[in-house]
Amino acid sequence: MTETSRSDERRHTAETAETMADVRYEIDRLDRILVGLLQERQSFMNAAARIKGSRSIVHDRDRIEDVVTKVLAEADIQGLSRAIAEPVWRTLIDRCIAYEFEAFDALKPGRDKA
Repeated sequence: MTETSRSDERRHTAETAETMADVRYEIDRLDRILVGLLQERQSFMNAAARIKGSRSIVHDRDRIEDVVTKVLAEADIQGLSRAIAEPVWRTLIDRCIAYEFEAFDALKPGRDKA
C-alpha cells in the first residue's frame, strides 16, 4: 500500500475540503477508522459468546432497543442524522447477533441448538 492510502492524518474538514479528491481522502481515512472500531465491537461479540451460558439469550430484544435508543440520543447530540443512525445500527446489531450465534456455536458445539 502507498503511504497515502494508509495514512490516518486528517488533512481537511468538511468546511475546508475543496475538491472531490479531498473529500474522498477523508472518507477513506474515516472508513479505515470505522473498520477498526467495528473489529473492536466484533471482538466483544466473541466475549459475549464465551460468557453467555445459553444460546437462547444471544438475541435479546430489550437490549437491542436499549442500544438503538442510546445511539439515537448520541446521534442527536453529535448531529448525526437519525435517518442514517437508526438503520445503520439496526443492521449492525443484526449482523453482530448472527456473528455471535456463529461464535457461540463454534465455542459450544451442540449446546442449546434450536
